[in-house]
Amino acid sequence: MCTGIRFTDMAGNMFFGRNLDWTQGYGEQVVVTPPAAQVPAAFARPDDRASGYAVIGMGIVVNDIPLYFDCGNEQGLAVAGLNFPQSARYAVAPAEDGVNVAAYEFPFWIARNFASLDEVRRALVDVTVVAKPVNDRLPVANLHWIVADKTGSIVVECLADGMRVWENDVDTLTNEPDFGWHRQNLRNYLMLSDDAPARAPWGSVHLSPFGSGAGMQGMPGDYSGPARFVKAAFVNSHYPVQDSETSNVTRLFRTLGSVAVPEGCALMADGAFEKTLYTSCFSASTLTYYHATYNDPQIRAYPLRSADLSAKRPIVMSQAA
Repeated sequence: MCTGIRFTDMAGNMFFGRNLDWTQGYGEQVVVTPPAAQVPAAFARPDDRASGYAVIGMGIVVNDIPLYFDCGNEQGLAVAGLNFPQSARYAVAPAEDGVNVAAYEFPFWIARNFASLDEVRRALVDVTVVAKPVNDRLPVANLHWIVADKTGSIVVECLADGMRVWENDVDTLTNEPDFGWHRQNLRNYLMLSDDAPARAPWGSVHLSPFGSGAGMQGMPGDYSGPARFVKAAFVNSHYPVQDSETSNVTRLFRTLGSVAVPEGCALMADGAFEKTLYTSCFSASTLTYYHATYNDPQIRAYPLRSADLSAKRPIVMSQAA
């Protein structure tokens, strides 16, 4: 389970972030891939940038390949992969024509090569996402992706009938079912409001709400993908627009905190509990990556400029600036 959101501040600067919910971590750390880093590609792609955009995000590095769970680049474009286990259908083999991208490298390929959401939209027309693992020890993860910049966001899903690119006008993504279902499901919650309900006449009696927040009665409160989508979309759309870096980072962490999963509430089939392992935020204005973990809720900042961007290999950031 995971939740991702995107919004802009008063000046139009984007903030993008996600909760990663799972039963265990993978040793993930903040990783920077400098422009000149030589990263092996899963398939021949002659149009890929020889020197790509600098990328920062959360992931692991395997054989000099950055496996990003979520990341942003120096142009202010960001992408995150969220669990989509029942519906994801990748190609089993590369296509003869067009551009082939392995599922494991999709976030990095996006952030490495493109500066804007419009560029991504155009490129995806010719893309085949292939179910190729990075090695024998790491199986292919079934995901869908939210991609965003200052202009908006899209959701990319590989379904049984092919790739679908959805325009994400609510800037929210969770897990199953597909984004189209989630978007339609919001119509079941038209009655939700941040206003207090008016006094209701019942014959000669006039009933008043107990206090603020009563307009949100009916908001789902469980930790399923549909419930988290509704709540995150509501909170994200109703949170007041902010003007400073600090207040916007606070907004993102508070919004995602409203759907964070505590241990003991989301039992998996194997008997383990999912929980929100970390929450991240990418500021496109300052090119800073923020994150906090389940056991250490302190928000730590990793400015992209603090890394050695002349390096030839991905860099694991051991300390916040």
